[in-house]
Amino acid sequence: MRVKTSVTLPSALLEQIDRIDGNRSAFLERAALSYLARRAKTERDAQDAAILDRVAEELNQQSDVLEFQGLPE
Repeated sequence: MRVKTSVTLPSALLEQIDRIDGNRSAFLERAALSYLARRAKTERDAQDAAILDRVAEELNQQSDVLEFQGLPE
């Protein structure tokens, strides 16, 4: 379902948008979806990094054991 809304933007920004796409609504929808996707990815990446940081020492110890045994990593 689409909902009509009103936003206030600088005229210079609207001129740039109009040069790229004559359909402001479609342009702003794509821009918002792209921004939200990038933000979600950044949050997932940060969560993954936090998990790796938490278990890094254990993973490094496991790697050292494999190296000591002469097994391929």
